[in-house]
Amino acid sequence: MFNRIFHYWVYAAPPVALLLIGIYPFTDAEIALPVYLALPVYMIHQFEEHDSDRFAGFLRGLLGPDRRGLSAADIWIVNVVFVWFLLLAVFHLYRLDPAWGVLAGYLLAVNAFLHAVWAVRLRRYNPGLWTALALFLPLSIWIYASVSAPLGVHLIAALAVIALHAAIARHALRVA
Repeated sequence: MFNRIFHYWVYAAPPVALLLIGIYPFTDAEIALPVYLALPVYMIHQFEEHDSDRFAGFLRGLLGPDRRGLSAADIWIVNVVFVWFLLLAVFHLYRLDPAWGVLAGYLLAVNAFLHAVWAVRLRRYNPGLWTALALFLPLSIWIYASVSAPLGVHLIAALAVIALHAAIARHALRVA
């Protein structure tokens, strides 16, 4: 059963993203719209990135046979636990202090930056590139413009997101 969940989770993302967007007007709206949109927009990005196992195949091709890359379970953990649940946690942190909304902005911006760097460096498309550029960059800018946060919160949020991406890369680069 878990194997099917690990392989097919991404097909739940687009309808859930549309549902989340649709219910926003009926929520208590204590969360600024751009912070709220980070989760459904990320889900749309995940569909571009992971449909038909595109990202895992891209990574295997990039890393070669001596590196393990990311398994279906690894990808599920990263995307559901570390993205969906992190952004849900941002919703709760935002209620405590709206400054924490910038964490969602950094999650989007760092991911978009990495997709752009890969595209330039490899001179080709990588799975998730279009939604990262077209959705993540404008939404992260909107988040930064909408959420007032002290420098310390910006630093903690940026470092946390960079550390998360570094841990994922380290895990993917381990030798098979």
